Amino acid sequence: MSVQSQNLKPVLDQFHLDFDFEGTAARDPIEFPRSYLHPEDKEISGFIASAFAYGNVNLFKPVVRKLLSKMGESPYSFIRQFDIKRQRKLFAGIKYRFNENDDIIALFLILHEILKKSDSLEKVFRQHYRIADADIGNALTGLIDAMTGIDTTPVYGDNVKPAGLLQFIPSPRKGSACKRMNLYLRWMIRDKDIDFGIWKGIPKNKLIMPLDTHIARISRCLGFTGRKAQDWKMAVEITDALKKLDPEDPLKYDFALCHQGISKVCSAKNCDSCRLFETDITS
Repeated sequence: MSVQSQNLKPVLDQFHLDFDFEGTAARDPIEFPRSYLHPEDKEISGFIASAFAYGNVNLFKPVVRKLLSKMGESPYSFIRQFDIKRQRKLFAGIKYRFNENDDIIALFLILHEILKKSDSLEKVFRQHYRIADADIGNALTGLIDAMTGIDTTPVYGDNVKPAGLLQFIPSPRKGSACKRMNLYLRWMIRDKDIDFGIWKGIPKNKLIMPLDTHIARISRCLGFTGRKAQDWKMAVEITDALKKLDPEDPLKYDFALCHQGISKVCSAKNCDSCRLFETDITS
């Protein structure tokens, strides 16, 4: 570990120790899967919540809440038994930014077909997961490939995958940072703080940082990445840098880095007054 990393680690560890996890959960999309008791409901509601988790939180949360409210007590059972002809009208008129109503219905159809064939998203993910893999990139690619392979003719009248649908399910294969998918996998795999850890046996250090503009900005300042493009390679590079601070659980720093950025503590403009630099990490 470099001198810079040695000096930075206690600062970030203290951020993590002091972090208000419960308060954050009430303002975060993880609020939705937290409201369900059964793991299968957490898995499906979590995927839906994470798929919409872009843009202003005050705009996407009402959409997710409305969708899940129409699914009754068990989102898993609803999606498992989803009948597009009978239940499509339940969601009529609902859309969000880049996602038209048909895209939302197509997402539900895809989830339905996955559950019908494999019972859970976890099973599909594990079909592509290999212990020897450096990270979960291949497994996530396999899961997304399975989703994009579903016939969407019942929704669009043709087996097409418009941009609004693909925006829900980005893939590492295309270089996407897959921020929302990595966030979802953090919820499912990581078993500490507010994460659920219901997908057992996958090491936490195989996860990849959910990369957004805040994480990218702070990571450049701290020297975790020199890349300009916010893509999968940047997410991996940042994660690898954080593994030097905690080899077993690098994503524990997601909370400190991301929410420090969101709360504007870090503006990447006045590093001299930043709490991250109260310790001399440049020596």
